[in-house]
Amino acid sequence: MGFLAWQCASLTYGYAIHSHTIYSVTQIENIRCWFFQENHINLSAYLSYVSGALAGCAATVGSYPFDLLRTILASQGEPKVYPTMRSAFVDIISTRGFRGLYAGLSPTLVEIIPYAGLQFGTYDTFKRWTMDWNRIRSSNTSSTGADNNLSSFQLFVCGLAAGTCAKLVCHPLDVVKKRFQIEGLQRHPKYGARVEHRAYRNMSDALSRIVQAEGWAGLYKGIVPSTVKAAPAGAVTFVAYEYASDWLESILT
Repeated sequence: MGFLAWQCASLTYGYAIHSHTIYSVTQIENIRCWFFQENHINLSAYLSYVSGALAGCAATVGSYPFDLLRTILASQGEPKVYPTMRSAFVDIISTRGFRGLYAGLSPTLVEIIPYAGLQFGTYDTFKRWTMDWNRIRSSNTSSTGADNNLSSFQLFVCGLAAGTCAKLVCHPLDVVKKRFQIEGLQRHPKYGARVEHRAYRNMSDALSRIVQAEGWAGLYKGIVPSTVKAAPAGAVTFVAYEYASDWLESILT
């Protein structure tokens, strides 16, 4: 039942993050061309981190209600509290108001800024390392002319590594975010302990209480399935993004 909400969130998030990233990169690159380059300041190492973080923040705010509904529908277990996305939406509005659709937004933004920044930044870094490795390999084999284009497999590996790094670093923040999102959900205990409404005062309180009650391992609950999902998803996204960008550039230029 959470599939429709997930698809809406994915489409909204994907479109927004790519659009904002392209815009951010373009604007910062234009500034660098006439100012930073003249002053011998290299922003290339930080460009992807900053643009990824800004794009992720903007996209999250726009698509957050869909992410909230997806989490609630996926966490409710059986018997279902909400049979459809519409019933969940109506109940949240009636019981918690419009602000209920943004429950847990603060920890989500705290999570997505480093997560998106790390994912885009490490992907760009891995790409640069791979291009350098290709050039070294070409020079060792006496090939004429080094090709900076990466293969689809190399792009996939770079995206896989970037998604894995970002998820491993930011997973504790994702755990806190989901605790806030399922506050007050009356699910069956066999699907996990219920989180009472307003169980945590703020994000730091949630982090400290999780560590006290569950140990440091509590912050990494679900890390394996989460990484198994996030890593290949990031890889496929980046490969599709690269090919789509090249295709659009070829037909627009």
